[in-house]
Amino acid sequence: MRIVTGGVGVFPGATMAERRAWFIENSDELRTFLMCEPRGSSWLSGAILQPPTRDDADWGVLFIEVTGVLPMCGAGTIAVATVLVETGMVPVTSPVTTVRLDTPIGLIAAEVAVQDGRAESVTIVNVASYSHALDRIVEVPGRGELLCDIGFGGNFYAFVSAEEVGRSDGGVGIPFERDRAEDFIAAGRDIMAAVNEQMEPVHPETGYRGCEHVVFLAPEANAEPGAVQGGPGARHVLINAPGWLDRSPGGTGTSALMAVRHARGELDLNTDFTNKSFIGTSFTGRLVEETTVGGHAAVIPTITGSAWLTGTAQYMLDPSDPFPAGFTL
Repeated sequence: MRIVTGGVGVFPGATMAERRAWFIENSDELRTFLMCEPRGSSWLSGAILQPPTRDDADWGVLFIEVTGVLPMCGAGTIAVATVLVETGMVPVTSPVTTVRLDTPIGLIAAEVAVQDGRAESVTIVNVASYSHALDRIVEVPGRGELLCDIGFGGNFYAFVSAEEVGRSDGGVGIPFERDRAEDFIAAGRDIMAAVNEQMEPVHPETGYRGCEHVVFLAPEANAEPGAVQGGPGARHVLINAPGWLDRSPGGTGTSALMAVRHARGELDLNTDFTNKSFIGTSFTGRLVEETTVGGHAAVIPTITGSAWLTGTAQYMLDPSDPFPAGFTL
């Protein structure tokens, strides 16, 4: 996560959702300047800090990446809370510092475990998450029919089995190995396009629409269940639009997956759920409450993870730079 702590002005808008809309319409070149080459890369994510628009928040946040401006990002929230604590941008107390973030999707509270001034881990209470659709058949051109679930955890996700994905060579199943990353990316693009064409998901309350994330779940033999007494868990490959493999376990994705598992009766409230990324990093999720979202049965998830500061930088724009908004290939 590249987190912008200064150097930009306050964007217009009475809420962070309005600021997000204004930013997309009027300042998107700042996003591409920060996220795209030559300063960024195709898999980079980021956040821009803003003064909050509400009295009960410490900071406002816009979550950015190569593809656009997200309404919410779980991994980004964990990273932002870590930066705010370790740079002293919020008052720090031990053993827990509460950071309240004003995001486009709503107020997000982050509980930061602090030891000797250092953020050891962050637990966030995410937005209400729900199972949007279960056991839907999507026809993926060149890959055949595929069974998928769609869940919402701040963003929409399509969940499929890595063993059941049709390959471009006519075979079925993508081995859960790092050297097959490009196969997962290609399949993820195809599945995203098919889902949005055939069954585009729309949030019943906010109107947020579109599936921009596909999760390939590992075979059960390699799912690596949770570390606590063999508790529930999963391992996955997460592909984001327009086609890049997420290194993070995914905070909103973990929330959406837990909501789907809960809807299936496979995950109870107040049970730790360990969700591991393709590279083995993990978030621990927990469902703490049942609620509803526009007529859908929903749950309130918490996500716990850690972030580490890896550097600080200052980015500049020379007037003669031929790519003032960056570029993508």
